[in-house]
Amino acid sequence: MIHLKNIDRSYKTGPGQTWVLRRVTLDIREGEFITVMGPSGAGKSSLLNVLAFLDDQWQGEYWLREQAVHEMKRKQRAELAKRNIGMVFQSYHLLDDLTVRENIDLPLSYKDIPHSQRQSLVADALDHFQIVAKKDLFPSQLSGGQQQLVGIARAVVHKPALLLADEPTGNLHSAQAREIMELFRTLNQHGMTIIQVTHAEANAAYGSRTIQLRDGWLVNDTAHPGLQPHEAVKQ
Repeated sequence: MIHLKNIDRSYKTGPGQTWVLRRVTLDIREGEFITVMGPSGAGKSSLLNVLAFLDDQWQGEYWLREQAVHEMKRKQRAELAKRNIGMVFQSYHLLDDLTVRENIDLPLSYKDIPHSQRQSLVADALDHFQIVAKKDLFPSQLSGGQQQLVGIARAVVHKPALLLADEPTGNLHSAQAREIMELFRTLNQHGMTIIQVTHAEANAAYGSRTIQLRDGWLVNDTAHPGLQPHEAVKQ
């Protein structure tokens, strides 16, 4: 589903550069549940931003469903993302002036979908995530766990093949976190590919594979236990 080859990302810092991703090469199969871990500054969110097309200032090759992202213009990438990717954020990123129903409908409003079909998809999402009673409330009227449920419903309402989650339980207490992770497990069991960034070992346990980053280098992958840390490459 995803093939990354020698992905590099750096930022100019004064006269030099700071590298946040170094020669990251990675294959992800359809239906996997991947956890990306590592200390702060390891490059976890940078990798997720590349995968989500939120960052286009990287070098290397990125293939998504056999399409060469690295050869696409920005508009083409945006269209590919709309069709294939859903994103869940730690801080929810709901629009405060929209109701729950309107927030969930937002990604559908960018698609060429008849209004009646959009209403049906939103109704299904509200029912699936058991938030029908909240549909006319605004984000400020919801708990953190409820806001994250809405965020997930919005991310998957258009049935993306790939769900990306950046610290999805970081602002939740343990019971809410378990609820969200059980929900991810169910989505994955129904065929959705999930890549989550987390510091929590408990969250990682829900996945089928864990990738470790350090200083921008891919240093461990449980799918390839013999992988040598790229510290050697830097010597």
